[in-house]
Amino acid sequence: MAGILNIPQSLLSRSIPGNRKTPRRPIPIIRASLETPLSSSSTSATTTREETSFTAPPNFKPPEPKPFAIKSGQFLNILGAAPALFFRLGTGVFVNGYSASFVSKNEIPPGQYALEVAGYKVKESSKVGPRPEKPIEIYEFESCPFCRKVREIVSVLDIDVLFYPCPKNGPTFRPKVVQMGGKQQFPYMVDPNTGTAMYESDDIIKYLVEKYGDGTVPFMLSLGLLTTLTEGFAMIGRMGKGSSYTPSKLPPKPLEIWSYEGSPFCKIVREALVESELPHIQRSCARGSPKRQALYEKAGHFQVPYLEDPNTGVQMFESADIVEYLKATYARQ
Repeated sequence: MAGILNIPQSLLSRSIPGNRKTPRRPIPIIRASLETPLSSSSTSATTTREETSFTAPPNFKPPEPKPFAIKSGQFLNILGAAPALFFRLGTGVFVNGYSASFVSKNEIPPGQYALEVAGYKVKESSKVGPRPEKPIEIYEFESCPFCRKVREIVSVLDIDVLFYPCPKNGPTFRPKVVQMGGKQQFPYMVDPNTGTAMYESDDIIKYLVEKYGDGTVPFMLSLGLLTTLTEGFAMIGRMGKGSSYTPSKLPPKPLEIWSYEGSPFCKIVREALVESELPHIQRSCARGSPKRQALYEKAGHFQVPYLEDPNTGVQMFESADIVEYLKATYARQ
């Protein structure tokens, strides 16, 4: 038994939430939003990163998508990001109420997304709740098990989120959380649709399922300490990745990433976004998501992660290439 509890201290660097409840706070005026450019005065109090114009790297050409392929030299990275599928039993891979059946190819109309397996197509469905008019805003970082819990429910509920990365030593959004909520604790959620703001992963999960789901917390997110431990084990293969700030340039607009929690390919990109402190809107598209069809129509192909950068006009697939693009475009030389 001692062996199973001998996990790295970094995974338990903050207290486990107990029965205490954090009061919901009104949203302060200093909060940045989608209507406010990230380089505006709303963030100037917490960052010295100057406004910069951005272009794609010289001679940049988006790669051709290669479904289920791993780029040379990336196998160990993907393998290290995959344990979540085992430790979390697929939580965050499927939208709430997911169901699937094999049907003949003729039953799926041309132009409709469907996974093809052994000559059949997979017909998928789910049960999504009310959609927030504006993206939920969450301040967090990749390697935090409490933050991962919230990212999982985001995928389960199929809601879009504006993530403000808060890596250690990040100059912009960590200080901002203290200004808004009074303490440096993560995750921190702001819902611009209701004027609600709160700490505590369990409270955030409960709020989201009541407001945008059917009110039921998924089993794997309702196990208290066991949930937190397995969240930590899920990230052990990428220990420390997505945790510390790498000097970078702040873009005026959030990037957009089509992804979902549970995908090892998406995790690699999320780590890079967080380490560079790049705000990004996640278009959640776990299995059963209606947004899979939306991406299929937009790009002519479904594969995640898929990046859209409104600051340069770049749109691209392929996780390893996305990471290289982010470093070439936003890293401070």
